[in-house]
Amino acid sequence: MDPFTERTPRVVSAVKLLRGAERRKTGKFLAEGANSVTEALATGRVDELFVTEDAALRHQDLVDSAVSSGVRVSPITERAAKALGDTVTPPGLVAVCGLLDVPLEAALGDSPSLLAVPVAVSEPGNAGTVIRVADAVGADAAILAGDSVDPHNGKCVRASAGSLFHLPIARERNVDLVLAAIAAAGVQVLATAADGEVDLDDADELLARPTAWLFGNEAHGLDPAIARRADHRVRIPIHGRAESLNLATAAAICLYSSSRVQHRRPGPTT
Repeated sequence: MDPFTERTPRVVSAVKLLRGAERRKTGKFLAEGANSVTEALATGRVDELFVTEDAALRHQDLVDSAVSSGVRVSPITERAAKALGDTVTPPGLVAVCGLLDVPLEAALGDSPSLLAVPVAVSEPGNAGTVIRVADAVGADAAILAGDSVDPHNGKCVRASAGSLFHLPIARERNVDLVLAAIAAAGVQVLATAADGEVDLDDADELLARPTAWLFGNEAHGLDPAIARRADHRVRIPIHGRAESLNLATAAAICLYSSSRVQHRRPGPTT
């Protein structure tokens, strides 16, 4: 079978998934690279796997896994791989997957303990990193609130390093609805704020409770009106000369702090 070119109809259709409107229309998105494809295959979400000859040699185990799972594997040329990817050096391994996001109610599930809630996050790399951190610390879900980036954006998918497939991801533009649903689930809301009344180093009692962390936009931070609606505003102590922390770093610190307290083993009794 000759490899598909960039003009082959199935490749042309897949290339359109680089656009958000086409992803919403078809219910599909592209996952590029070994990490993402591995996790997509493990969760049974792959409809088709496009692979170059070179990538097939480097990732024969992935190709074999796809074949054994009944996934259609389509060989493509290097030019087709470049058309399908949005990286400078395409990995030559691209999966067509079903969209991952779930309704807000499904993301909240039953009695969540820890939620990551980026609000109006526009940078897909940051959104993907927050999802990756949320997965790493054992959070129950990530909820992209307000006018946030599409988690199926290629850069977001890559930045999540496969974590996009591990935990529920919800998108809800109505921040009021998100806050109301979190409160109804019995989860406190903590907001990061440089002038917060609670110091993260002194917040272990708070962090032991079921918690949803609100993280603001990269450029402007969290809207003050939204921050005021949180149960508590928490500041991350900065002991050096850095003026502030970026979104992904702040999210990592806060989510890890909550996870550390929530998973702390009880000390020995005497």
